[in-house]
Amino acid sequence: MKPIGFDNENYLEEQSEAIITRAAQFGKLYLEFGGKLSNDFHAARVLPGFDPDGKIKLLQRLKDRSEIIICIYSGDIERRKVRQDSGLAYDTQILSDIDDLRQYHLRIRGVIITRYQNRPIVNQFKKKLQRREIEVFLHQTIDGYPTNIEHIVSDKGYGKNDFIQTEAPIVVVTGPGGGSGKLATCLSQLYHEHSRGISAGYAKFETFPIWNLALEHPVNIAYEAATADLGDYNEVDPFHLEEYKTTAINYNRDIEIFPVVKQFLEKIMGPQQVYKSPTDMGVNRAGFSITDDELCQNAAKQEIIRRFFNYNREYAQGKTDVTTIDRIDHIMREKLNLSPEDRIPVYYARKAAEEAKKSKKGNDGVYIGAAICLHDGKVITGKNSSLMHSSSSLILNTIKYLAKLPDEIDLISRSVIDSIRVFKTNILNTSKLSLNLEEMLIALSISATTNPSAQAAMDHLVQIRGAEVHMTAISSLGDEEGWRKLGVNLTTDPNFAGNQLFIN
Repeated sequence: MKPIGFDNENYLEEQSEAIITRAAQFGKLYLEFGGKLSNDFHAARVLPGFDPDGKIKLLQRLKDRSEIIICIYSGDIERRKVRQDSGLAYDTQILSDIDDLRQYHLRIRGVIITRYQNRPIVNQFKKKLQRREIEVFLHQTIDGYPTNIEHIVSDKGYGKNDFIQTEAPIVVVTGPGGGSGKLATCLSQLYHEHSRGISAGYAKFETFPIWNLALEHPVNIAYEAATADLGDYNEVDPFHLEEYKTTAINYNRDIEIFPVVKQFLEKIMGPQQVYKSPTDMGVNRAGFSITDDELCQNAAKQEIIRRFFNYNREYAQGKTDVTTIDRIDHIMREKLNLSPEDRIPVYYARKAAEEAKKSKKGNDGVYIGAAICLHDGKVITGKNSSLMHSSSSLILNTIKYLAKLPDEIDLISRSVIDSIRVFKTNILNTSKLSLNLEEMLIALSISATTNPSAQAAMDHLVQIRGAEVHMTAISSLGDEEGWRKLGVNLTTDPNFAGNQLFIN
């Protein structure tokens, strides 16, 4: 079992009560819900004990008094913007989120396409939802947004947007990522509600940064690392400090936009109901559920190193720029005096690659090492070969260790491996014959039907969830998907496995 530094049950209790109290303050609450609804692994990594599905379980506690609106920016649909953690495009992520919400019997009022543009791919997504009986609403781009407040808060601004009729006292407004239009949707709905004489207010569901942790606390710095590509940074909330003489931590974009949001809210609701600071707008009880601060600090430092590797990989792939690399390097080395080698499996993976190179037991001159650090601290390595990717050999070595099986036992029969290789050659017409992680797991499951040792080893796969893995080369798609499904925390060196540009 992994050590626990966060009381998730206490968090769910306190956060749900805080939301109910905030809703009662206004009569009806539009709650901007940032971050991922489910599978929030960033929070789970920096706060050991945090349930990755905690947010959606919190909503389940509120299901009798809440309903959900999902936003997506038209431009993100058009350019097929992808969430790096799930590997899903934003429009596909919404479909997955809807499935998750339905599984918990939560009410979905509809999907809003924000800053709508009449484009074929956008309209195709709209029709896909409508034909599955999901209501779709459109919000147009408003001229002068966000500075021309008189125009925006009028019948020619928010008044032109579709109004979504809701009944619950808590309306959760969420989206697949930043820039989806959640805040604008909340303000538009508030305008329509108040135009109809209905009292309603706004708040923001927060997790990071945690307002009652120090500015330089590693958990808060880990949030800066997670958004290094966006240039976000934490700072003391000056409005909160001036009003209450109390230090609270927020992030730059919320602080910068607060004067504008405050004017919007005053225009819609009246000044007497408006918040004094961006921290006031948030509902965030995460800091009150940390039970082992040192453990959370160390976990956050490891997350920062992971982000360093992930951004360097994205830079090699052309997905980010050097500004991001400079920023994450500054956060890791100068703010916390960390190095890439402070991540335990890094040294062992690189050592395995060197050993493979010395013995010339690679694949076509490519030598890749992989290492896993298990929850008990044990480190196991694997190398690539003509038969298997380094990921595949690493997993086989690991489950042999967990099942207490001798190294010399073959878990996968040679006939199964040969059959897959023939299939890849003659049917799929590929020259890449070594088994990637997904292919190896399938071969293992086939072998388990006749090999008790394979079955015993396969039963231990669940024990590696949440373990730390590093590879000395960027993983292939089959490896990447396999690792994601196994639930490990994967990093790689920013090296390509060979010189081939196109991989089918």
